[in-house]
Amino acid sequence: MSTLPHCPKCNSVYTYEDGDLLICPECAHEWSLTQSSEEPEESRIIKDSNGNVLRDGDTISVIKDLKVKGSSSVIKIGTKVKNIRLVDGDHDIDCKIDGFGAMKLKSEFVKKI
Repeated sequence: MSTLPHCPKCNSVYTYEDGDLLICPECAHEWSLTQSSEEPEESRIIKDSNGNVLRDGDTISVIKDLKVKGSSSVIKIGTKVKNIRLVDGDHDIDCKIDGFGAMKLKSEFVKKI
C-alpha cells in the first residue's frame, strides 16, 4: 500500500486518489499528483498600475477617466473605490462605486491607496 501525501492546505492525513487528482475530504482541496511534490499552486497575483500587489478589501483610486459601457457617464480620475474584490477574467476587480453601483475594473487603470 502506497502512502499518499498530506493535504497542502490543512495537512490532513486522509487524502485519497480520484483519477489523476488527490482530494482532501476535510477541506475539499483538490490537486494533481504532479503538484504534490511541488509547493501548492498560488492564485494569480494582481498588480495595480504602479506594480503594487492588490488584495481583497484594498482601497484604490482610478488613474484616468473611464467611460461606462452602455451609458453616457464617466468615472472621473481620482475616484476612490473601497473594499475591492479580486476576480479571475479580463476585468480583475469587482467593486461598488458610489453613484454608479456594481462595476468591474481592470487593474491597469487603478492605483492602490
